[in-house]
Amino acid sequence: MMTINFKRVSAVVLATTLVISLSGCSNWSKRDRNTAIGAGAGAIGGSVLTNGSGLGTVGGAAVGGIIGHQISR
Repeated sequence: MMTINFKRVSAVVLATTLVISLSGCSNWSKRDRNTAIGAGAGAIGGSVLTNGSGLGTVGGAAVGGIIGHQISR
């Protein structure tokens, strides 16, 4: 029987919602969009890698945002 980890599911849903809502900002610069997308992807990755840890999600978002910001240089 499969158990559902609600902490992990809620973190992934929150990060996905953030990415989708921020992608609707069409007047953002390319750097801003890359930063937001990187932060969303990092949050999802951090959440998955740390089994839904809040600190892992925030850390992943921070690292992903920095990487997304640097890619557009």
